[in-house]
Amino acid sequence: MNISGLAYLLFTVLLAIISGGIIAYYYNPKRKQKIEEPKHRMLDDDK
Repeated sequence: MNISGLAYLLFTVLLAIISGGIIAYYYNPKRKQKIEEPKHRMLDDDK
């Protein structure tokens, strides 16, 4: 494997780790209320 192949491999692994971190952060159960809040606000009737 040459240097460019190794660079592509490392870049791919880095992107996979970053994507996994974003997904884990977003779907964390502690954040569920904050994520669901705008949806419930939009569905509430205006008074």
